[in-house]
Amino acid sequence: MTLSVREHVADDSRSDILFVAAECFMERGYNATSIDDVARRLGATKGRIYHYFPSKADLFAGVFRFGMDRIFAAVEPYRNMPGPAAERWKKLAFIHTVRMMKSKTLAKVVWEGVEMHLRGATTPQQRIELDGLIRYRNGYSDIFRETIAQAREEGDFHFADLGITVQAMFMALNSPMFWYVPRPGETDEDIHNIANQIVAFAHRGLGGKEET
Repeated sequence: MTLSVREHVADDSRSDILFVAAECFMERGYNATSIDDVARRLGATKGRIYHYFPSKADLFAGVFRFGMDRIFAAVEPYRNMPGPAAERWKKLAFIHTVRMMKSKTLAKVVWEGVEMHLRGATTPQQRIELDGLIRYRNGYSDIFRETIAQAREEGDFHFADLGITVQAMFMALNSPMFWYVPRPGETDEDIHNIANQIVAFAHRGLGGKEET
């Protein structure tokens, strides 16, 4: 039994590999996961995986980028939404938090990649690859950074240091990847209710105005 919600996607061999690899990396970590583990979980030969990914490092990087591609795509329709920045932030934060719950495995791989980068626990070649992926992730973070900075200028958010606030905000919004476990019979409405509570918590942390 996996620990994640497997999303339904188009019949695509590469996507199937990435979703299964994400499950394996989340459960066992990068070092303890092998291509054999992924092939066994996938019910395929290692050759099928090597056709797309020459090494475990390439597979891990592929999962990282796949996770970032999907969350970028999820927020893209709202990043330039007209109106107050605080309202735009709420929409972005809600979408992000739901993705942390519905794509928990992908989110955990991105998180592990960041940890590996910070520890320097990679080969020189892997570090070059991770450097590019971290820049990609930082570009996503900048969407939220710019939005809350604008909301502060508009008088809707009240906080001191922007850098510290961005980190604290993401700690709250990312938190479901560590504790959320889907329950039997859970609906999208249930997931949205949880996400709304987390967004409300982060909103108060940003100094947002109380809502009725």
